[in-house]
Amino acid sequence: MSQRLQHPFKSWSQLRPALVTAASALALWALWLGSDQRRDLLPDGSSTGPYEAWQVLGLVLTLLVPVYWAASRRHIAGAVVGTTAGLTVASFYDWSDDASGLYVIGVTMVMLGTIAVTTGVSFLIAAIGSRPRPTAPVTS
Repeated sequence: MSQRLQHPFKSWSQLRPALVTAASALALWALWLGSDQRRDLLPDGSSTGPYEAWQVLGLVLTLLVPVYWAASRRHIAGAVVGTTAGLTVASFYDWSDDASGLYVIGVTMVMLGTIAVTTGVSFLIAAIGSRPRPTAPVTS
């Protein structure tokens, strides 16, 4: 007796949300963080960056659009897998020229943080979307 493996994405309609969110995550990373590649030197000799807080906040807020699109259609796995894959690939590509090798830790943190936050947000969106809508009372 042979058993077939269960695939999380059985058809194009189930794979599309993962591809859309992955492509969106890559594009939004490039838009918000891709152009800022230099560190800012402070007067005390320390450095910050290369990203400003507003850039990361902009990335997070704009990522809510594709995540909402996928999660509101009950494609939670697509939202989580796609967003995580997109941000992980983008951060790996962006940071892989670091000579210290510590970029692997940063990429891992991006991956784990994206999994955790996107899962929570996706379930919240799906739960809010599944609440019954109040109906207006019928008057005669």
